[in-house]
Amino acid sequence: MRTILITGPGGSGRTTVAAATALRAAGNGTRTLVLSADRTDTLGTMLGAATGPTPTRITPHLTAWRPDATAGFRDDLARFQDRASNVLNLLGASRLDPEEVTPLPGAEELTLLRALRDAALSERHELLVVDLPPTQQALSLLSLPEELRRYLRRLLPAERQAAAGLRPVLGRLAGVPMPSEWLYETAARWDTELGAVEAVLADREAVVRLVAEPGPAGTDDVRSAGLALALRGLRPDALIANRVVPEDWPAGLVAQQRKALEEWQESYDVHAVPHLGHDPRGTDDLTALAVPEVNHTTPTVEWPVTDHLAEDGVLVWHLPLPGAIRDELDLIRRGDELVVSAGQFRRIVPLPSALRRCTVAGAALREGELRIRFAPDPDLWPRTP
Repeated sequence: MRTILITGPGGSGRTTVAAATALRAAGNGTRTLVLSADRTDTLGTMLGAATGPTPTRITPHLTAWRPDATAGFRDDLARFQDRASNVLNLLGASRLDPEEVTPLPGAEELTLLRALRDAALSERHELLVVDLPPTQQALSLLSLPEELRRYLRRLLPAERQAAAGLRPVLGRLAGVPMPSEWLYETAARWDTELGAVEAVLADREAVVRLVAEPGPAGTDDVRSAGLALALRGLRPDALIANRVVPEDWPAGLVAQQRKALEEWQESYDVHAVPHLGHDPRGTDDLTALAVPEVNHTTPTVEWPVTDHLAEDGVLVWHLPLPGAIRDELDLIRRGDELVVSAGQFRRIVPLPSALRRCTVAGAALREGELRIRFAPDPDLWPRTP
């Protein structure tokens, strides 16, 4: 299944573009699901039909779904309270009733990720169009599965389960119940679920598509989003320049948009979507937007390791980071991981196996690519007889 993840700054029209993209694909006979996390039914307004927690058929080939974060959070909390009832009773804690539960911050993101996974695994659709939150929230959402899995592995490593037989004894000695088997089972289940979401996002059939209105603010957001996506090893398959005005509009606005478009075309596959003169509403307006079709480019960016041992005695790790600024880059080696910071964005990445037996010998930013040099550690590197 092909997946298109659409995001852009708030007010850029990303939901409109997502709806138009899904409608065009469905019109070509592709079984399409459009998924949104908005609390308000902006998606339904665009499509001319109410959407909600139950998938809604819009056309013979188009279905729209807006999952309910509150219901999902209530169900998760109810299951947790059932499994942890002994510990809660020991602490004297009272259970929460479903009626008094409201979703915590981040519940919408987790609900959307779960819906994304379920839709990808159902195999009912050929194309999944995801209306992501605004850019900054979307970037955090895309990194969430990887980060949560890392936290789980650090807090509840699988090797601790080997001491399962000792926990009752330790519990009697300490006077309090030790973490029971269900805790590790839950952690393992979460890891599996997060791994499934991560696989969907990392699949070569999943692409990110940016939406922005040409202008100074849109240009800043596109530059920031491009860097953040590159840090995750992704690049947009297309940049949708939304609400492009005709030449007979005020000259200042036209010139401002043309300048942004020229800059974007140097780095992206830009598709200009014209301004309709009013806010799009309904399938006729969505069809008139003429958004680009789904292509088959891959969004992944390779981070290769090149061998310069013979010439310089180092291995070089190449990390493409277009838009990165030298003074805003930071690297920290932490065991077998590397913490890479670029401006406000950060990612902790595992080192390739060959580099784990090396020490960092330096780094340089050249032509939008971060090149990190690693020198073999004599105590760990295989010796040539």
